Amino acid sequence: MAGELRDGRIVIVGASLAGLRAAEKLREEGFTGSLTVVGDEPHPPYDRPPLSKQVLLGHAAADTTGLPMRRDPDAEWRLGTAATGLDPVGKRVVLADGESLPYDRLLIATGTRARPWPNPEEGALDGVFTLRTREDAAGLAERLAAGPRRVLVVGGGFTGSEIASGCRERGIEVTVAERGPAPLVGALGGTLSKLAAAMHRNHGVDLRCGVTVTALRGDGNGRFTGAELSDGSRVEADVCVVALGAVRNVEWLADAGLAAGPRGITCDAGCRAFDMYGIVTDDVFVAGDVSRFPHPLFDYQLLSLEHWGNAVAQAEVAAHNMVSTGPLRRPHLALPTFWSTQFGLNIKSVGVPTFSDHVVLAQGSLEERRLAMVYGYKGRVTAAVTVNMAKSLEYYQHLIETAAPFPPVPGASDRPLAAEVPVPSDVPDPKGLSHGPTVALTGHLPDRRLITVAATG
Repeated sequence: MAGELRDGRIVIVGASLAGLRAAEKLREEGFTGSLTVVGDEPHPPYDRPPLSKQVLLGHAAADTTGLPMRRDPDAEWRLGTAATGLDPVGKRVVLADGESLPYDRLLIATGTRARPWPNPEEGALDGVFTLRTREDAAGLAERLAAGPRRVLVVGGGFTGSEIASGCRERGIEVTVAERGPAPLVGALGGTLSKLAAAMHRNHGVDLRCGVTVTALRGDGNGRFTGAELSDGSRVEADVCVVALGAVRNVEWLADAGLAAGPRGITCDAGCRAFDMYGIVTDDVFVAGDVSRFPHPLFDYQLLSLEHWGNAVAQAEVAAHNMVSTGPLRRPHLALPTFWSTQFGLNIKSVGVPTFSDHVVLAQGSLEERRLAMVYGYKGRVTAAVTVNMAKSLEYYQHLIETAAPFPPVPGASDRPLAAEVPVPSDVPDPKGLSHGPTVALTGHLPDRRLITVAATG
């Protein structure tokens, strides 16, 4: 059986970070069969985080963000051709050009795309951008280099905040409109979002919270000139960046009978996709931003994560399990991690900050702009976020992995815990935000860690 799994035909849909790392891992694990990677973009896999950072600042060109290959996956690359359908009975992936690819095992790593402006006519105005692809970043960087009088950013999540930071670093006036009470509140909760709001304003951002953009306006010749807000005000701007979050690329699976929806494709901890009846498949696997998977440390809730590290770790677990028999398969138990650089701050996170009821300042201070916040849920540590203090994150990761008591015990901070009483983490309802958390509901309490990883020889 093991020998059979290392031969045959594997198709990966998604020439993404997850798709590339899975292809490399398959060969590393001894897969010798045919391997085909399908991608709707014409480019080989490239790195997306630099698009909202170095590329917008003019420090790197968008076409220099290609991902290095750790090894040659000896794959057939079908780039510039989208998958449009899946026949799980006949085991074929249907392509936009009418061809269909047979497979023995399939990995879906189609990721996400930028959520467009809801009014297509307004979204098509010259000067209105989203930021997801290389082309998006190149076009926006060119427009910023031309020196617009003002940029309007719609949405105060991580992408929107990084864009605003890049604009201010270039000396461009910028307005950020966020429906929620503060930037990043949907990802970090109320306490740290106050620091985010202060950073925006201290760097000259015109931050408008508690408002929505009701209309984008043009000059009659198809060029964006400004926007109207729900409070009756108007913002005059030359450029608008719509940063309203991501849409999972699952529409091509509408008739495939898989458990695919707006939050992604549901899979088990071994990355095997569920069908629409909740039955796990044995030949369809999922990895990366498009996946939705359970984690024992977070009430077995289904996590949907748009995180670089998760895409790599999950892709490697999926690849291993695609060529391994049942007893040798591994669960994907990596903790969610992410990072962001904005307004001179280096923000790093481990765990799920939105999966919390309280938070405590364990190190540093808001005033110093150097700190570590620890999040807890029902008396257990579930996340930590550091600002300009990344070296502390490994320690807090261990607390999360061991379901350590919250608040952290003395010695887990550089200050007397009595001086800092845990406060509500103030995680808002995502329906009231322009950006939102990535956790949905089910499961057990997080202190019941039912699965552990043991190294084998």
